[in-house]
Amino acid sequence: MSPSFGIEAIVGLMLINLHLQKLGGKSQLCTCKLPPSHLIWSLIDLQLNSNLGLDVVALDSLTNRQQFLVKSHLVDSANRVNECFPSFNPLNSEFSPGLRVINNFLDCISFSLFNKEKDNKSCIQLLDEMVLESSSSLFVTIIASNASIKNNVAMSIAHIHTYDKPLIKTIHHAVNVTSMEAELFVIRCGINQATHINNISKIIVVTDSIHAVKRIFNPSVYPFQVQSAAVLYNLHYFFNCHTNNSIKFWECPSYLKWHLHNKVNKETKMFKLLPLYPCKNLWNFSKKCKSNNILNVWKIMFQASDLKENQFLDLVDNNNNIIKLTYIKGGSWLKMFGYSNSLYACAIRVITNHAPIGKFRLRFFPRKQFKCPYD
Repeated sequence: MSPSFGIEAIVGLMLINLHLQKLGGKSQLCTCKLPPSHLIWSLIDLQLNSNLGLDVVALDSLTNRQQFLVKSHLVDSANRVNECFPSFNPLNSEFSPGLRVINNFLDCISFSLFNKEKDNKSCIQLLDEMVLESSSSLFVTIIASNASIKNNVAMSIAHIHTYDKPLIKTIHHAVNVTSMEAELFVIRCGINQATHINNISKIIVVTDSIHAVKRIFNPSVYPFQVQSAAVLYNLHYFFNCHTNNSIKFWECPSYLKWHLHNKVNKETKMFKLLPLYPCKNLWNFSKKCKSNNILNVWKIMFQASDLKENQFLDLVDNNNNIIKLTYIKGGSWLKMFGYSNSLYACAIRVITNHAPIGKFRLRFFPRKQFKCPYD
C-alpha cells in the first residue's frame, strides 16, 4: 500500500477536503469585514433591513422555497456572523487619513521596548527608576495591566496609580475571546480611566503585550478595530486638552515579576468565574475554534485510518509524548531533521517503513522489475 497518507501527515499537508472546509469557514467570516452599507448585509441582517425598509430581502423573511434557492454559502455566512460580536469598524473616523492620532500627535506617543540583550535585573532597575521619577509628580499616572484566559474565560485587570490618590482598579471578564483581544480591552479600560483624571499630563502604560498596543495605531482592517477606535478616541480627547500631554508604553514581560505588574498578573489568575451560556464569540476566537475543530478531525482520522498503515513510526518529544499532527511551519516531524533533503528522504522512509521499491516503484518505472528481492 502507498504511504502517501503518512507522508502528507509528515510534511504537514492536511487532507484536501478538510483544507477546503477550513478555507470555507474563513470565507464565511469575511462578511464581518464589509462596511454596513454593503449589499450582503441587506441579505443577512434583519434589523438593518427594517431600518432601511428592505425586510423582504432578508434571509429570515424568505420562504422555505426561496431559502432553498439561495446559495448555501450565504446562509452559512449569516449563521456565522450572528454568532459573532461586531469587531470591525473600518469606516470609523479615527482610521481616516488626516485624522489619525499617530499622524497628528506623533510626538506625544512613545515606546520603551524590552531589551533582550540586557539582563533581567537591568530591566527591572529601569522600571523602578521610572516609577521613582513619576511617583513624586502630581501630573503622571501609571497603568499596570494584564489579562489571562482559563477555560475560555478572560479576566482583564488594570491598576491605575496616581500620586496622592487612591488606587483605581478596573476588573472585567469576557467569554470566547483571544488573549490579544483581552489585553487590548484592558488597555482600553485603563486609558479611559486615566484620561479623565484631573490635571494629568502624562500617562504611562506598563504591559506585557506590546504587540497589542501596536495594533491600536495600525490603520489596516483587523478584528480589534472596535477596541482600537475607543482607545484612539480617548487619546484624541487627551492630547487636545493640552499640547504637553503625552503617553508612553513600557514593555514588561511577566517573567520579570516586576512588583507593580506582577501584582496585577497574580490577581488575573486568582479570579474563578463560571461563564454564562449561550455566549457570542469574537471574530478571532470563532476563526480559531473552527480551525482547531478541523485539526482535531484530521488527527482522529489519521490515528484511526488504515491509510496510515500499522508500521508508521510515531515519534515522541522530550517528555515521551507522541508528537501531534499540525500544518503549521512544515508539520511536526521534519523540522527536527534540519535542512538536508537527503536526510528528509531517509527520515520519511524510516517513519513510514517504506522504501522506493515494489508497487511504489512500478508507478514510476513500469518496465522495470518491481518485486522486492527480499519478499
